[in-house]
Amino acid sequence: MYRLRSHSYIYVLIALLSGLCALGPAAAAEPPPGPAPDFTLKSSGGENLKLSELRGQVVLINFWASWCGPCRKEMPLLDQLYQQYKPLGFTILGVNVEEDPAQARTLLGKIPVSFPVLFDATNAVSKQYNVIAMPTTVIVDRNGNMRYLHKGYMPGYEDAYQQQVRALLTERM
Repeated sequence: MYRLRSHSYIYVLIALLSGLCALGPAAAAEPPPGPAPDFTLKSSGGENLKLSELRGQVVLINFWASWCGPCRKEMPLLDQLYQQYKPLGFTILGVNVEEDPAQARTLLGKIPVSFPVLFDATNAVSKQYNVIAMPTTVIVDRNGNMRYLHKGYMPGYEDAYQQQVRALLTERM
C-alpha cells in the first residue's frame, strides 16, 4: 500500500513540475488589468533601471533563470525581437531571479544578449508579478499597463510575442 501511494505522489509531482517548466499554448493569458508594478533593479552593466522611466515604450519583461532549459532556448529569440523593434520604441528587460548573479553572468557569456539584464536576487520583483513558472513573460503597453502574460516557453511563443508587440507599438498613448 505504501509503495503504491508513494508512486502516486511521484507522478503528481512530475506532472506539476512539467507544467511549470513548459506550459502548452494555453499558457498565454491576460494578466490582471491595471498598471505593471513598478520596480528598480541593478542591471548587468551596473546601473539601476526603473520600469516607470520606460513609460512611452512597449516593454517585454522576461523572468528567467540559468538552470531553466526553455529560458536558454528563448533568449536568442528574444534578442532578435529586441533588435528588430528597438528602433520603434520597444525594449526588453530580462529579469534573472537567481540569488547568485554569477550563474546568470556565466550563462550570458555563452548566450549573449543585447537587451538589459536585471538581477532580482531577493525575488522581490518576481513576487510582485506572481511569477510561478520559468520563464514568465509580461508585455507592458506604452502607458505602463500589463497587457499580455505568458507562462513557460515552447517553440512558437516568439511568434505570439511579435504579434503582440507589433499591435502595442501601433497603439497611441
